[in-house]
Amino acid sequence: MRRIGLMAASVMGAVPLALSPTGSAVAAEGTLTVGLATHTNPSGCYTTNVWPMFVANNTNQVATVFDLPNCQGHPISQVRPNESSVFEFGTSVSIS
Repeated sequence: MRRIGLMAASVMGAVPLALSPTGSAVAAEGTLTVGLATHTNPSGCYTTNVWPMFVANNTNQVATVFDLPNCQGHPISQVRPNESSVFEFGTSVSIS
């Protein structure tokens, strides 16, 4: 009987975890152009070797521009939804 009580408590404790929403695994909706590459429903980090770096953010999320590859270093600017910009020192862009 005791074993059943512990099992029921374990299952009940796991229910809220199973029903909780996931983190930032959902991609932005739209397109993000970084350098010469366009990404549909982007999520994560995009690095380019094109200089100066061009970013066109046609998504529903804010894109953050970094000064080093792989979204490392310092964030130097942001590109709001439906805006574009050119960055002399930008190397990568993060969007969720």
